Amino acid sequence: MDQRILEGIARDGELQGLTNEEIGIGKYPLTRDPNPSDVKAWVRFGSVPIVVDAQVVAWTPAAMAIRFTVAGVEYKTWVWAGAVSDVRPARQGR
Repeated sequence: MDQRILEGIARDGELQGLTNEEIGIGKYPLTRDPNPSDVKAWVRFGSVPIVVDAQVVAWTPAAMAIRFTVAGVEYKTWVWAGAVSDVRPARQGR
């Protein structure tokens, strides 16, 4: 994805995320990862879906918490587990 396109989409729309009910907070176990894995993830800024390079920092059976950076701004959100692909193990020493 062209970085300039991603920056424009992020600037023009609010990052969308899942609700606690959709995530399964209080219903499913929550796992946090001290060594987040690199992934590709679908996110939405406003109504625009886009794939970003991200890290998975936590998950439930239904959803994953990710973080990613656009133009120096760090974003954090929850996405459906199926929105995440290309999981690569964390590099040591991060």
